[in-house]
Amino acid sequence: MTFESEGAARSAPLQSPVSAELAGELIDTVLASLEDSKAEDIVTLDIAEKSSLADHMVIASGRSHRHVGAIADHLLRDLKEAGHGSATVEGQSACDWVLIDAGDVIVHIFRPEVRGFYNLEKMWAPETDTAPQYIG
Repeated sequence: MTFESEGAARSAPLQSPVSAELAGELIDTVLASLEDSKAEDIVTLDIAEKSSLADHMVIASGRSHRHVGAIADHLLRDLKEAGHGSATVEGQSACDWVLIDAGDVIVHIFRPEVRGFYNLEKMWAPETDTAPQYIG
């Protein structure tokens, strides 16, 4: 991957085997936690080539405000227990859309109506892939 900066291309730093392993553990922790919390319509998107913000985006739904909040709380606790530190959280007071930034993985937890309105899967899905990868 190269980045264009004022006419000059520079290479992105390569991910070391240790950091790749930690990223794999992080996404595994996120997906396991979401499944344990009975999150619905879990989708993972590889955004490493599209954004420098994170390598993966995970989108999931909860059935209600309370379910969205419980999924977020459970995920934050699981991330901390797995040694991934404290993640940044936005939207937990309303629980319509909770965003959890865990570093290499960004997690969006929505109520179904809100998820349909924003349609992040369509915005971030790879151009060559017509359907996002659903896990569950």
